[in-house]
Amino acid sequence: MRRKVEICGLNTAELKVLGNDEMMDLLRRSHEGDMAAREQLICGNLRLVLSVIQRFLGRGENMDDLFQVGCIGLLKAVDRFDLSQMVKFSTYGVPMIIGEVRRFLRDDKSIRVSRSMRDIAYRVLQAREQLTAESQREPTVEQIARHLNLPREDVVMAMDAIADPVSLYDPVYSDADDTVCVMDQVKDNRSSDEHWLEHISLKDAIARLDERQRNILALRFCQGKTQMEVSAEIGISQAQVSRLEKGAIACIKREM
Repeated sequence: MRRKVEICGLNTAELKVLGNDEMMDLLRRSHEGDMAAREQLICGNLRLVLSVIQRFLGRGENMDDLFQVGCIGLLKAVDRFDLSQMVKFSTYGVPMIIGEVRRFLRDDKSIRVSRSMRDIAYRVLQAREQLTAESQREPTVEQIARHLNLPREDVVMAMDAIADPVSLYDPVYSDADDTVCVMDQVKDNRSSDEHWLEHISLKDAIARLDERQRNILALRFCQGKTQMEVSAEIGISQAQVSRLEKGAIACIKREM
């Protein structure tokens, strides 16, 4: 008895399996415009799609979505298959289906990643699967980097680039009384409430200075000029610049 597997509402155990001669006949008729033959050909190869998408399990993707994308690859394979080549349809169809699924996994992301980085990432995934199969354990980043002859940093960056983004509202801990989200664990010391209050106070204190004092402070601390350069620019002595600068700083300290 065939095992029942339902994908997108289809029971694959009931699908017909096509022989090679029948496959070639249907392909020939399909290329001649016979839509009924094309439909039979597609239905007869849905098992091929199912076998391909099994390779992509465990990546958090919806199986129905992968199946539909795989069917797009199957349609392209049916339409583009060259009957003059002495190869089985599956030999041509499997790479087409795999390519379509990989393109979907590569492009269906909320954050866009450069093509070169994506290529490295998928090479890393393939290397990890190969090394895991060979050693029966998860390889380290260093082992993957040596296998691909890549710097360790490139491997880490590539894997981070294709990792699914995490919402700030995703729970990291929950009990009956309280839930801790990712945002509760994130802290930016440069953007604390104290920092913003100090910034507002400083802005208000500078605004109370006269125009000459504000100009001297801008030249000294924003443009990095020396007191001699400031004195030459605004036409007063270096001693006056020093006195006005100290007075302005003292006023700011008092205001804050």
